[in-house]
Amino acid sequence: MKNTGSVINAMIQYYSGDIKRINHFIKVYGYCKSIGEMENLDDKTKEILEVTAVVHDIGIKVSEEKYHSSSGHYQQIEGPAVAADMLGGLGYDQEFIDRVCYLIAHHHTYTNIEGLDYQILVEADFLVNLDEDKSSTDTIRNVKQSIFRTKTGITFLNHLFGV
Repeated sequence: MKNTGSVINAMIQYYSGDIKRINHFIKVYGYCKSIGEMENLDDKTKEILEVTAVVHDIGIKVSEEKYHSSSGHYQQIEGPAVAADMLGGLGYDQEFIDRVCYLIAHHHTYTNIEGLDYQILVEADFLVNLDEDKSSTDTIRNVKQSIFRTKTGITFLNHLFGV
């Protein structure tokens, strides 16, 4: 039963009752899907990106239990194993799972971004986090200059935040 809808369903169950976390991944998913389409990703890369967007923060739950922190560093450590179990149970193949897990393990690492799926995931997560964190205009401008690379991501950032 492998499709993005089944992954969203599994994640809603995983974060049952935590509407903040659920809304976060749904928003990141929406931006990833839109940017991926606008940047003309191939179908396989789009699927990897969209599934990763849904599960990118799956490590938060374990991180909070284990380390009493939702820090990106801990998410990157704990997330891949949880995602691999979930995606394996949903019928995804190992190559697909490996790329998703790589992206989860690096989605808070902003140096040496390799692959358009990785770049778009980072940009989409920033679009959501900048709003959720009520970031300052200076912060948004700095992120735009240092992180954003896709034409669509930059356009979205400009229109969302007026920078």
